[in-house]
Amino acid sequence: MAAEARLARVIGAVNIGSFRISAMVAGIGEGGELVVLGSGHRAAQGIKRGYVTDMVAATYAVRDAVERAEKHAGTQVQGVWIGCSGAGLASTTTPVETQVGGRRIEDEDLEQLLLTAREAIEPDGRMVLHAQPGLYMLDGADGIADPRGLHAERLGVDIHVVRADGAPMRNLREVVQNAHLDVEGVVAAPLAAGQACLTAEERELGVALVEFGAQVTNVSVHGGGNLLGLTALGRGSADITDALASAFGIRRFQAERLKCVHGSAVASPTDHREWIPVGGPGEEPAGPPARGADERGRIPRAELIGVIAGELARLASEIGRALERMGFAASHARPLVLTGGGAELAGLADYMQAALGHPVRIGRPPAIKGLAEVHGGPGFATLAGLVLYAHDDPVDIRAIGPRHQLAHRPAGLAAAIRVWRALKESF
Repeated sequence: MAAEARLARVIGAVNIGSFRISAMVAGIGEGGELVVLGSGHRAAQGIKRGYVTDMVAATYAVRDAVERAEKHAGTQVQGVWIGCSGAGLASTTTPVETQVGGRRIEDEDLEQLLLTAREAIEPDGRMVLHAQPGLYMLDGADGIADPRGLHAERLGVDIHVVRADGAPMRNLREVVQNAHLDVEGVVAAPLAAGQACLTAEERELGVALVEFGAQVTNVSVHGGGNLLGLTALGRGSADITDALASAFGIRRFQAERLKCVHGSAVASPTDHREWIPVGGPGEEPAGPPARGADERGRIPRAELIGVIAGELARLASEIGRALERMGFAASHARPLVLTGGGAELAGLADYMQAALGHPVRIGRPPAIKGLAEVHGGPGFATLAGLVLYAHDDPVDIRAIGPRHQLAHRPAGLAAAIRVWRALKESF
């Protein structure tokens, strides 16, 4: 109880994936430090490629995952931040500019610019998840983090907007609400994963992030400190599992185990001499023998690697096209970071580096105090990123209220109201 008393705030997060649903409870100390109090996960139910397909099953899975995290944390949460993958995620960047007239830029000028930017967000029948300002521009010079105190004729900013399909998002929210939890916010998975896996320097200089999930792969491009574009691909590591199950005529759980225990993205010279068992230790045979298996129920590892490589080739091709559309493929010097549960496949970084021509590394969550070792891998990067995102609470231009408009032209009655409010707050 004493430890809880020192916490200024408690954060709950749930990442609703197609393979697993994971939850985390974290606390923010009075000094702003972040500590993980508890985390948990379970197999996903009622979710397919980022969409809710069974409301009851998905609600039960979310409630179960949160309760596991709460049990480890020793405390309960009333609301959670949730991650969104798939659901028609798309992004646009809109430049907005206003005239300053050569004078010194003040807080009011930035507020007015962001209010103008908010009005420039065009409704297209889809749900806006994020509307965040990037770096500022002064008279055509860009890359300015804080223009206050500088003089300029024109002040501009790039607004990055992330949208999702409305109906799937409402289903996602309803799943969480049915689990007796408030939705504190919905965060696009690429933003959360980037918060966890990318360094500030990478986000500034330019980097691509590939979140390799079970049924959805999110490809995002970051630069100038911001998310510049994203694409959600309807393909993931579960497609490799299905391909193995089909190629060898085995059950999905057997194919998943083969992929995780014996699989690799890169072939080795000894693969053709190595035979691997389809069944686990002491496991009774499940169904007919695997296609191509010997009398002991083993298959050649070379064939396993061949199937995996075939699926990865299709995925790498789609990732490459997505990067090309977002203008990232032109410079092969810029790095690519792989994260998500699929990134745990052995040799994947080397494979993608050869296939895409970019330096590649595996992205993992940072060493947050209290983070369990089992939840420190790339498969839980988005979950950790949700907590980090909630902790940082970045600016969203939709949160700018009418009070800022009042401050620009405080004439007549508006000026009197402003003075009255200031006096009221002082006494």
